[in-house]
Amino acid sequence: MKSISHTKAFKMDLPIAELFPLFSPEGEKHWVPGWDYENVMGKTELSEDYVFLTKNHDHGTTDAIWIVKKYDPKSHFVQFYKIEPEYKVGVVTVKCTELGSSKTKIQVTYKYLALSTAGEEFIAGFNEGAYEEFIGEWQKLLSNYFESKG
Repeated sequence: MKSISHTKAFKMDLPIAELFPLFSPEGEKHWVPGWDYENVMGKTELSEDYVFLTKNHDHGTTDAIWIVKKYDPKSHFVQFYKIEPEYKVGVVTVKCTELGSSKTKIQVTYKYLALSTAGEEFIAGFNEGAYEEFIGEWQKLLSNYFESKG
């Protein structure tokens, strides 16, 4: 199998304005244990074509180059290319939808394309159950972050 795509959504009883900024390289530092990135742009404000690097994180088997593909903060939409040379290319999409003044739906899509046999092996194991568990962890980590904020 050369490619795979999964989408999962969850709801949180929090305002969209507090949630959406957390889906950025700087924002993830607040709620994802061990998350860090190398800022190659010299700024932290997200924009289209913003580039950053990570080491072995988030389905990563190698260091990754991330490029912001689309960024529309007004519609609470962000999409990243995640490139792991000689392994796989991913497109990660996060769309937040306001369901009320303090209720937000977060929809996350991960799409991967294998670049090698090793990438195909990853895709073969990246099934619906694994993805549901992965996004369930996002919800848990976000809840923990907001609880710890008090």
